[in-house]
Amino acid sequence: MNFDQPAMLWLLPLALLPLLRRPAGAMPHAWLALMPRDLVSEVWQWTLHAAAVLGLLALVVGMAGPYRPEYTVERVGRGAEIVLLLDRSLSMDQGFAGGRGAPAAAPPGGGPEVLEYYAKLRAAEARQSKGQVARELLAEFAAKRPQDRFGMLVFSTLPIPVLGFTQKGEAIQAAISAGNIGRGLSETNIGLALQAALGFFAERPYTGSRIVMLVSDGGDRLDVEARERIAHLARKHRVSFYWIYIRSARSPGLTPPPGDAPETADTVPEYLLHRFFESLGTPYRAYEAENPRALQAAIDDVNRLENLPITTLDTVPRRDLSPFGYAAALACVMLMLGANLGEIRRWAA
Repeated sequence: MNFDQPAMLWLLPLALLPLLRRPAGAMPHAWLALMPRDLVSEVWQWTLHAAAVLGLLALVVGMAGPYRPEYTVERVGRGAEIVLLLDRSLSMDQGFAGGRGAPAAAPPGGGPEVLEYYAKLRAAEARQSKGQVARELLAEFAAKRPQDRFGMLVFSTLPIPVLGFTQKGEAIQAAISAGNIGRGLSETNIGLALQAALGFFAERPYTGSRIVMLVSDGGDRLDVEARERIAHLARKHRVSFYWIYIRSARSPGLTPPPGDAPETADTVPEYLLHRFFESLGTPYRAYEAENPRALQAAIDDVNRLENLPITTLDTVPRRDLSPFGYAAALACVMLMLGANLGEIRRWAA
């Protein structure tokens, strides 16, 4: 236990003053030697003296500001250290593929077809975007894994750290929902985002599974320096990658269809990024989600796979103990006040 104002402890000797004080209302020349011994009165006298002493002691200790310093606790559970890497680009504000978006164009002419077109358009606009659905499902995913430690980054042109590693559920949920305001930017730089995500594991002891979960609807062309840097950090920190690829309308997917020319794979960012992840030599899984149900299935699969033993160090925050001192002082004062109110002050003639 430590103190915010340790100099206050010099006042502790004042607690002995009640032992030097004559009881209130005592007769100055009374001679009670002929009276029988009253054990109850003696016990009450010493009890009230002790209450006065303890009350002053507790008050002085409370004024000194005692507190229990923060400390770390080692916890062993099942889970992982997970960095959520969420795409915050403009395309994530759009709908899913597979009929989730608006129709391409209004039919010519008029009649019921036009009305049906605009009804579908309004329904498509009312649907949630890919980013909103991803955040909702990630929030559910984090809520189901209370023993994991989560960190979070969002990215578009640059990565933006949102949350350092923590097991605090309220902080994790707040971080996931924090960026669901406004619209994203039109460009993305997944290379910088991956390097920033891997930097979360720097100078941390290896205690269990480590995951970077990339949630994005597009790929990126990484230069040679970025690829080498990411590969080095991934092997150094022993990190697994999960890419939940959210397909938009007209998205190419992660692998070229059969019959495509080989040079096509060298021009599509999604193909390039997928092949790069496969070449890292670290565990990697990719999921293509064309609708919210597929996205839910991908997150459930990650939840099932990454459930290995993990050791974590949790910081227990500082605790202020001065209220206990004040409460003890108040209890002693109330005891003495009750005894004073119950005292008989009338004397026989």
